[in-house]
Amino acid sequence: MAKIAAFQPTSMIDYPGKLSCIIFLAGCNLHCPYCHNPELAVGKMPQPVDFSWVREFLGRRKGLLDAVVISGGEPTLNPELPNLCRRIKQAGFAVKLDTNGTRPDVLENLLDAGLVDYLAMDIKTLPSAYRPDFCRPDPGRALLQSIQLLMARAPDYEFRTTCVAPYIDAAVIEKIGRLVRGARRYFLQPARTETCLQKDFFTPSGPGRPLEATEVEKLRKILSAYVADCRQR
Repeated sequence: MAKIAAFQPTSMIDYPGKLSCIIFLAGCNLHCPYCHNPELAVGKMPQPVDFSWVREFLGRRKGLLDAVVISGGEPTLNPELPNLCRRIKQAGFAVKLDTNGTRPDVLENLLDAGLVDYLAMDIKTLPSAYRPDFCRPDPGRALLQSIQLLMARAPDYEFRTTCVAPYIDAAVIEKIGRLVRGARRYFLQPARTETCLQKDFFTPSGPGRPLEATEVEKLRKILSAYVADCRQR
């Protein structure tokens, strides 16, 4: 069974319309400088728990919780992910998976097996612009495959973007909107500046800047021309 790096017992916002808990898996194949889970990104296990404890927790929460969110890190790197999803489904809970979209083959296998009910895919910036700040190999084709897969086959899904300069602006959002034209749901979310992978990223001399709510609202209006439901989170 997958080693669980951390656990959050309750969330009202991570699975739209459902009360959930969150399982965090460690390790990631991206190195986003503003990542707010740096320990998980580099493979550390800040609050490890056994799945047996989680199973008992879920047993006590039947009728109270609706779903389990599996987040990270990047959960699709873990070879035990399908088994984890299966055990959660067998316990009677819906499964939402958070992913960066770089492993469409894993997502397709999960969908084929009916192991996920909701997929949330991060779009950091234009798929062609992930190098070098987010990763070294070019993931552009994989990201486009994942976008198409979610829109065509996911039971329910969302795309989401953390609004950080210099990676996101009106021109970038316009192009992303064209990529996801006809998508069901898109969330624009603020950056968390307290902790990040690149420690000086949000400092006055650093390269990054979280976008203000008024700026994000302008981006939301641009995306709304392409997406059925676009909101600030």
